[in-house]
Amino acid sequence: MGLLRCRRNVVIGLVVLLIYWVNAQWTVPPAAVPSGSAGVGSAGFLGAAACVSCHKAICDSHAVTAHFLSSSVASSVSIKGSFRGSRSRVVFNDRLEVLMEKRGGKFLQTAMFNGALYESEAFDVVIGSGRKGQSYLYWDSVRLFQLPISYYTPLDSWCNSPGYPTNLVYFGKQVPGQCMECHATGAKLMELGDGAVGFDRGSIVYGIDCERCHGDGAEHVKWHMAHVGEKGGHAILNAARLGRQQRLDGCALCHSGFRRQVMPSFSFKVGDTLDKFSTAVYDTGSVAGLDVHGNQYGLLTGSKCFRGSAQMDCSSCHDVHRDEAGKVGVFSQRCMSCHGAPGSVVGGARLAGCSFGPVKERGLVGNCVDCHMPALPSQKILLQFSGAAKPVHDLVRTHRIGIYPEISAAYLKSRK
Repeated sequence: MGLLRCRRNVVIGLVVLLIYWVNAQWTVPPAAVPSGSAGVGSAGFLGAAACVSCHKAICDSHAVTAHFLSSSVASSVSIKGSFRGSRSRVVFNDRLEVLMEKRGGKFLQTAMFNGALYESEAFDVVIGSGRKGQSYLYWDSVRLFQLPISYYTPLDSWCNSPGYPTNLVYFGKQVPGQCMECHATGAKLMELGDGAVGFDRGSIVYGIDCERCHGDGAEHVKWHMAHVGEKGGHAILNAARLGRQQRLDGCALCHSGFRRQVMPSFSFKVGDTLDKFSTAVYDTGSVAGLDVHGNQYGLLTGSKCFRGSAQMDCSSCHDVHRDEAGKVGVFSQRCMSCHGAPGSVVGGARLAGCSFGPVKERGLVGNCVDCHMPALPSQKILLQFSGAAKPVHDLVRTHRIGIYPEISAAYLKSRK
């Protein structure tokens, strides 16, 4: 018995050492971890890699989502778009153009006016996964500025950056803390005294990773390394245990448009009450005028489906740990989990699947979203492409779930 106990202790010791070694290999070095960032628990912030050893499957699936890839350091891998030939040029008019260049190991946006150099800045930070597009930032000391040219994936083309003019280039748009708060997990902010903020470059944790939603992981990792085999999540946030509004607030931080700040960026943590940190700048009682870009939360909360349900939140339709973009069948199944069940009641109405005759007659029951959450033109995102006669509106899927007769008719016509 003594020999068996000794062998068992040796095995346990080796397992603990192995877990410690794996965590050490995947944990972000201390120098790259935010220190004293505004609202981010710096001492306990490890980075998503520290989660891999115990949660590999979910980490692997999350690593390819638009959230995780929402920001990164600029490189030949992370930057989409061509740097070759005519596809590397954005021509605004006969006097003004911007060239995408690679010189001296750097990627540059170089504006030319009347054939002479106007300004040239480097791609330093990539914003956006590239699923729909990307924008780019450059460093000027501790400040971040947006570059005037972005990339639009549907047309595989460069264009003016969102919100930028369609007839001139501008390199002076400084990036506020709110922008990085919605594209990065953490950053140490620097108050510059003129209302602007700077960023400690080494403190930025790019992308929206595990700790952004589940909380700082240092105590969690330390405890579970000391209690091998314990399955309950110690010192970590499980969003499923939060109240409905708490869950909604975690998404609304970035999906309810620009908000009026009460506390500094990166102060809010999932589980808090969002209105204590920032407030909506739109009329929450009337969302009909909201643009489809940027305020998915407002549009959703104005929907009959949402108002008639006591449980519906963002996670009712979205699995944030998986890349489900474009999978209308997957989302439609989630619609039918309420609308397809006999006797279901939403907003006082008894439901039994789609009641629209042509859809039922033709068996088109696998796509709810193109009729009830169609892609609509954004009035805020006007894109100018090189050589195009006029700019075009970006199409964004609305989160105002409803009945759109003309769009439904066009959809049916397209499915002949």
